[in-house]
Amino acid sequence: MKNAYDVIVIGGGPGGLAAAIEAKKAGADVLLIEREARLGGILKQCIHDGFGLVRFKEKLSGPEYVGRFIDEFHALQIDSSLLTFVTKIDHNGDGSFTLSCVTQKGIEKVTSRSIVLATGCRERTAKQVSIHGTRPAGVFTAGTAQHFVNILGLMPTKRCVILGSGDIGLIMARRLTLEGAEVVGVYEAKPTPSGLTRNIVQCLEDFNIPLHLSTTVTRVFGQERLEAVEISRVDEMMKPISGTEEIIACDSLILSVGLIPENEVAQSLGSLMDPHTKGPVADSRFMTSVPGVFVCGNALHVNDLVDYVSESGELAGRAAAMHAKNRDSDSGQEITIAADRTLQYLVPQKICREDAGGLMTVYFRTAKERASATLVIRSGDTVVYSRSFTNLRPPEMQRIVLPLMKMNLRDAVELKASLEEGS
Repeated sequence: MKNAYDVIVIGGGPGGLAAAIEAKKAGADVLLIEREARLGGILKQCIHDGFGLVRFKEKLSGPEYVGRFIDEFHALQIDSSLLTFVTKIDHNGDGSFTLSCVTQKGIEKVTSRSIVLATGCRERTAKQVSIHGTRPAGVFTAGTAQHFVNILGLMPTKRCVILGSGDIGLIMARRLTLEGAEVVGVYEAKPTPSGLTRNIVQCLEDFNIPLHLSTTVTRVFGQERLEAVEISRVDEMMKPISGTEEIIACDSLILSVGLIPENEVAQSLGSLMDPHTKGPVADSRFMTSVPGVFVCGNALHVNDLVDYVSESGELAGRAAAMHAKNRDSDSGQEITIAADRTLQYLVPQKICREDAGGLMTVYFRTAKERASATLVIRSGDTVVYSRSFTNLRPPEMQRIVLPLMKMNLRDAVELKASLEEGS
């Protein structure tokens, strides 16, 4: 690790690797910082297939997918610092940044003209879903259970209940069943599943694992080790319905209750945050509200496909390299895209006016299931873009490329996006 770089990428998962590779190809001097001992992020433990269908038109396992980026990363001879934690980032007077890092050698400082946040996301835990009872051993997040089985080769359970129908929980229901455990069922508080349709079919239906909707875990039992859980039906407000309680004997409760972007670094830098995505607000170059700080992948918003994590990493890495070369090119003039309540969110949330003559990659999620709907973007009362969709579901993210050059945004200040019924 040298004293100064053009671009520093924080995070060595698929988004960070893609950002570092693209920044290097754009001519930047790049350092990638990773807190673990190996590159690859969470994909190191995702040994199931299904990765790369969009990008490579192949069905790859997680290690196979990220291995392609790791090979290219090393071929380009990009600097990296593993087992390294960024503890503080200071703004310098010239627009650059100084990062204080804890490394294997001790505390080191390094400066950079721009930063890419590729810190990924974390799982919600039992404390964030307010389950009553003691705190015995045997309560795991789905990612922790996956680490036990796929990395450590240890079985964390013989008979388990899974709370939440997120994709990692669905995949672990199948994985644990294949390893000989009994999965009593998957319990989801919402009236619809939270995971991808393909995972509902391949991980639950194909293995006869029951999915119980509008049902949640309300209590755990056990002292040293979990012995049972109480499950209850919930109403439209997801409040437990008295009299519907049922006790299920089990030795483990596995939580798959959602993911949250790792945004502590962005917040410490003063970045404006989006309350819907829980990640930073970004513009068409994936730059946050802090000039020179870019964001990608699950640090921006939780993606359902790693292919799009890599794509946003490349876009952010390229933009970070351009910023490092010519910081005066950022005009600061932006057009806001406001999503209404028909959408969970839409990112990026802003358009650099200088980009209005090109293309812009946008990701969004519907707020509810829709058999057919049209995404409509308006500037005032004028429709500047529309596209029809079928079978929209909140767990399944959508990607579009906006033809900004055809949308006549010269005088636009704010765009409004909404989903309208029908096609």
